[in-house]
Amino acid sequence: MTRKAWLGLGGNLGDPVAAMGRALRALDSRDDTSVTSVSPVYYTPPWGKVDQPSFFNACAKVVTELGPEALLSACLDIELEMKRERLERWGPRIIDIDVLAYEGVESLESISLILPHPRMTERAFVLVPLADIAPELVIEGKQVAQWAQLADKAGMTTARDDAGWWRKN
Repeated sequence: MTRKAWLGLGGNLGDPVAAMGRALRALDSRDDTSVTSVSPVYYTPPWGKVDQPSFFNACAKVVTELGPEALLSACLDIELEMKRERLERWGPRIIDIDVLAYEGVESLESISLILPHPRMTERAFVLVPLADIAPELVIEGKQVAQWAQLADKAGMTTARDDAGWWRKN
């Protein structure tokens, strides 16, 4: 049985746009997961730990046969393959892939995964690109488009809005 899931991607070291594209292509090449839509890329100020370079962020919708935790594991494997190092919370990174929401799972809390993703309703860098591909998705009682309207978008700009940007090497 396949389910839809929504992912957040970002990075601020090296070439984050290329890294996000590589990660999405790696997911799309799996037999159990297909990338069905990808938002534009946004250039966003850092959040949480602000003394670091700005980020590039995007969101993607996938269709997958994997359960929520197995999907997260696949994403973490891709991060590892791409040499992501977890040195400090909210610190600089070459790639970050988060499972934001999963069809049919209103709420989940396990050792490895919390759904919906914690604090996503406070983060414009998640809400704005997610609203591009899933405006009617309901998170914590509101549509993503409504959450995005409430978000502080200060300093956020569109970096790439060409369709299929993630398919390019």
